[in-house]
Amino acid sequence: MAKALSVARLSVHPARQQEYLAAIRELAGLAARRGQHIWVFRSQGDPNSFLEFSESPTTMSHRNVASRTPEELRLEQRLHKVAGYQRDAAELWEEVSLDIEVSG
Repeated sequence: MAKALSVARLSVHPARQQEYLAAIRELAGLAARRGQHIWVFRSQGDPNSFLEFSESPTTMSHRNVASRTPEELRLEQRLHKVAGYQRDAAELWEEVSLDIEVSG
């Protein structure tokens, strides 16, 4: 099975950034227990712009698709109140195996 990845571009008002980072940190901790990963990057040119990467072992286990606990749902709702996600933030991408052999 192929891994799944989503990339969300979002903006967060400076006054709400600590709240956003606290919520995404908490969600990343819950996701890690499921074998998922969440990474956040901030733009050097615009400190209010962020990229949020979410990776899961399969498409069906991805946070945009899988059933979630009430706590995860609460955090997702909190994130969407705090941050301005772009429309295509839920677009999923599947890993393409390159089957590269490394010779030593």
